[in-house]
Amino acid sequence: MAATLPPLPGTTGRRDWRTAFAAIRKLLANGDDTVQVFRIMRALNVGATEQGYARLIATERGGRIAYDQVELAEVFSQPGFASQFAPGTIGAAYRDFLESTGYSADGLADVSREGTDSEDMPHPYAWFGRRVRDTHDIWHVMTGYKADESLGEAALVAFSYAQVGGLGWAFIAAAAALKSLRVTKGTLFARAVWEGYRHGRAAQWLSGEDYLTLLHEPIEAARQRLGIREPKIYLEAQRVLGPEMASYLSDRREKDAAITSEPPRLAA
Repeated sequence: MAATLPPLPGTTGRRDWRTAFAAIRKLLANGDDTVQVFRIMRALNVGATEQGYARLIATERGGRIAYDQVELAEVFSQPGFASQFAPGTIGAAYRDFLESTGYSADGLADVSREGTDSEDMPHPYAWFGRRVRDTHDIWHVMTGYKADESLGEAALVAFSYAQVGGLGWAFIAAAAALKSLRVTKGTLFARAVWEGYRHGRAAQWLSGEDYLTLLHEPIEAARQRLGIREPKIYLEAQRVLGPEMASYLSDRREKDAAITSEPPRLAA
């Protein structure tokens, strides 16, 4: 008989829709309010982390990865870490991403801690959740979805739902797609989000990768090995919609960027 993993201690096993709807209203009013993203995830991703952890330890390499419990945000934020990677690798592309956006792994981790005491819980499930959080920007690099625009974030959120489950991802992706119908006066943005979901379904399970090894892999070879498809509708939407409609909160983003050291994240 297969063993069933217990739930995360202290959780009810029920989704908190009231919190999720309150948070999505704030997020849609200000797509740069990343704190709301994590509130939605905690409210709706019931059982997803447990399932993801169980899936990880059932893989050939996952037992060792789970046993080591490397905190990726701490590793990625070490001085000089990003400088070690050869040109053409995922790590080099990640380095370029950090330099061009000003983002950081520990910056996103700090945002995730706002309003909760459980983010750094010493528990395997919580560690797996942090692992998904800390690889978010690497998924941006691998998929080609931009991190500093509403379109790229929404498409990656849909990709992430297909990859790791959790209704929080789907909730944000659907809300962003629905908002885009009004803002852009067309369906191209929403179609790009749906493409992100389909591509997430088609790709190999990225959460099972050993990221400290993966970062040294040539990016095009890794995309081919992992089945990460070219986001053609997304690229078309970028071209047709232009920067303003692809990132429909750009005015607020530029204003906020002038007064904060950590650029906004996960726009919806």
